[in-house]
Amino acid sequence: MALSGGCACGAVRYAASGTPFHLTLCHCADCRRAAGAPAVAWFSVKAGELAWTAGTPAVRRSSPPVQRLFCGRCGTQLAYHNDAYPDEVDVTTCSLDDPNVLLLEDHTFMSECLHWMQFADGLKQYPYTRGEGLGS
Repeated sequence: MALSGGCACGAVRYAASGTPFHLTLCHCADCRRAAGAPAVAWFSVKAGELAWTAGTPAVRRSSPPVQRLFCGRCGTQLAYHNDAYPDEVDVTTCSLDDPNVLLLEDHTFMSECLHWMQFADGLKQYPYTRGEGLGS
């Protein structure tokens, strides 16, 4: 599957190949603050399957193992990399040219979900990450 996207101003563009996995809506406070949004939709690809096709993203290390990649000109959050998972990178779903091509599979960090957000989508909900507890 070939996916393309980029930032709001067009300075940074990417192409993602391969099969996306971990299609999630993350409710953690770090993602909310980084995006200024109540939640952030992500998909993962293998690290070698993401290529920057225009510009170079700026990088902010938000915690010792985490890098957040964004457009240094307009601020659009584009990707997330955790040193604990060197073979994968997470990409913001809504930075895709057509975010509707991917369907979310679950919600992560529901333990940090804002109390005024309600979901009736039937997707699995995890209190933290997929590996840190059973989803409901």
